[in-house]
Amino acid sequence: MTDYTIGVDPGLKGAVAIIDSDGRLVEVWDMPTVEIKVGKSTKTRISPELLAHEIGCWDGAKCAYMEAVSSSPQMGVSSAFAFGEGFGVVKGVLAAFNIPLVLVTPAKWKRDMGLNSSKDGSRAKAISMWPDKAGEFKRAKDEGRAESALIGAWGYRHAGA
Repeated sequence: MTDYTIGVDPGLKGAVAIIDSDGRLVEVWDMPTVEIKVGKSTKTRISPELLAHEIGCWDGAKCAYMEAVSSSPQMGVSSAFAFGEGFGVVKGVLAAFNIPLVLVTPAKWKRDMGLNSSKDGSRAKAISMWPDKAGEFKRAKDEGRAESALIGAWGYRHAGA
């Protein structure tokens, strides 16, 4: 059985990546979302059911690493609540599968991976690390995929530290 490391960039535009026991990127996918009715409007939310289906396919995951995020003063109250709800959904799904979770700050994993805050830098780094998966990171909106893969790679490298 192969041990897998999961990398998560939480949020509606985030993603989930699977790193194998040799540090190779096996798969990366956008955070699964659904449209729900909230009052009179329709909102996008992370789907616990779809996320559980995806995570459940990776029996043998030894640990998940997720960016430690928080709301910012620029967020509105409902946006901050929705962001926190999504963060909790990811934590709950991982817990349901008994996958240990380690939170890492953006400053820590990016510094250790030789990055700054540039989203394009994350995409470029992911392409250089996994050229066979370059198509997964080709669009500007694929920065969540790149960051989830890099968070997973950070976790893979630091699991024994």
